[in-house]
Amino acid sequence: MKRKKMMSLLLSAVAAVSMIAGCGNQAAGTSGEGNAPTSESREAGTDAAAAEETGERPTISIMCIDIYGSAMGNVGSEDVLKAAEDYTGVNVDFNWVANDSYNDILGVTLMDKANMPMVITYGSDLQANLVQAAKDGAFWDLNDFVWDKEKYPNLSQMNENVIKGFTVDGQLVGIYRSRPIGRNGLGYRADWAEKLGLDEPKTIEDVYNMMYQFTYGDPDGNGKDDTYGLCLCKYTGPLDIIQAWFGAGNQWKEVDGKLIPIHQTEEYMEALRWMKKMYDDGLVYRDWATRETNTWTDGVKNGECGMFLDVLDNSRRIWDYLVTENIPSATGEGVASMKLIGGIAAEEGGEPHTLATSGASGCLLITKAGAKTEQDVENCLTYLDKMCDNEMRILADYGLEGRDYELDEEGYIVDLLVDKEIQEKPQIGLNQSVPYVPEVLPNATTVKKSDRLVEEEAIKEANADIAVFNPAIGYLVSSKVNAEVGTDLKDILDRARTQYICGQIDEKGLQDQFKVWEQRGGADLIAEVNEMYQADTSK
Repeated sequence: MKRKKMMSLLLSAVAAVSMIAGCGNQAAGTSGEGNAPTSESREAGTDAAAAEETGERPTISIMCIDIYGSAMGNVGSEDVLKAAEDYTGVNVDFNWVANDSYNDILGVTLMDKANMPMVITYGSDLQANLVQAAKDGAFWDLNDFVWDKEKYPNLSQMNENVIKGFTVDGQLVGIYRSRPIGRNGLGYRADWAEKLGLDEPKTIEDVYNMMYQFTYGDPDGNGKDDTYGLCLCKYTGPLDIIQAWFGAGNQWKEVDGKLIPIHQTEEYMEALRWMKKMYDDGLVYRDWATRETNTWTDGVKNGECGMFLDVLDNSRRIWDYLVTENIPSATGEGVASMKLIGGIAAEEGGEPHTLATSGASGCLLITKAGAKTEQDVENCLTYLDKMCDNEMRILADYGLEGRDYELDEEGYIVDLLVDKEIQEKPQIGLNQSVPYVPEVLPNATTVKKSDRLVEEEAIKEANADIAVFNPAIGYLVSSKVNAEVGTDLKDILDRARTQYICGQIDEKGLQDQFKVWEQRGGADLIAEVNEMYQADTSK
């Protein structure tokens, strides 16, 4: 097993290095069927076969996050790795680093050019250390390679909006690990709506009416005033989604040829006034701003709230709970249920919107110190591209056919290792080197899915066409001001928004906080972002 160990010198230097925050989010991995590698026979691809004949199969090195502490180190893992190497035609030397210490080791690694891996995985958006390393020329500009559709049929389909988050000073420094763009949406108790005679909400007014009826229309039929419309907690992501419904945009918006933060738009203020009315009318918990996130879904599960606004997977999981626990329907027939919807229009006849995610869960960067030649870069990209094929997605998620999984009569995957803990499975860890491009979900059949999951995935796919991206993301990544005070500026706006909704400050107090935002670096940020925006000839 290729499990390269970190040098003790690197470990001892960890404490002296300024580190990056946040890592290790594992992208949701699904796979597809095809000529999947099996335990009986694993046919090498054409490139791999040619390489074997000449003995020239290339080797690349990848520094990867080890989530469970057992990545590619279990019984049977060597066979899985061999299958991946045979298929891609590239040998891989993995350097597994524990999730908890990944940022520390990464900080040291970036300074140790002599031992630099060719590929570095990173589990979140680009942080200051990586951005500075990119500015210093540590990573290859992948624009020079990756758009070749013949060489890289998968990677060449990367989303033009998503790659902006991994572009520094015009250079594409990372292959993003894909996650659904249209993941955000609304879920509501379908049985409550049926009992009250409410149709699926299409507009902001419809949503408000449903919240009001769920609060005051006794949707559970117990004769008590004990329900609320929308379930909120101190995590303010739902407020961002509501702002997108109003047409405010996603953090920034292009207006008259200039990029402005959305709190300077009238649509933003309309959204905040709407949310304040929602609070004043008692349609949400009075103490929502202090409620913990880890118990957030309980409000809908226990029948206190009828609506949930977040990623659609969470609304679907609430639905799963209602079915699994056999929660009675408010109609008196059958089991309680949820309805999932994507975007909401600002007005009748308008176009629906929802908030786009970043479209990524981290990235893979190719280093110049590790991948010294263009051929090295191409070898890395060949591996990453082929790992996006359905065959490799199956391998990374389910292992080898005939040993780790089998296909049922309908062609669905049946996990033969279902009794094993996830950290004990032979394929665990391999998915850290899968970009999941162009889409997280492949165009192929895998495991059999519930009708609820099928509905969720269909809405996410449709949402991709109406999801609103942040047009400034590529400039914010490269912004010096944002690196220095971006977090503080966001905190000022988030805190003021919550205080306004809850009546702790009035509209004048809100505007005063906007002025504080400008004085503490916001005005400089707008100027810097727009200087880059105007100079960008690719927009």
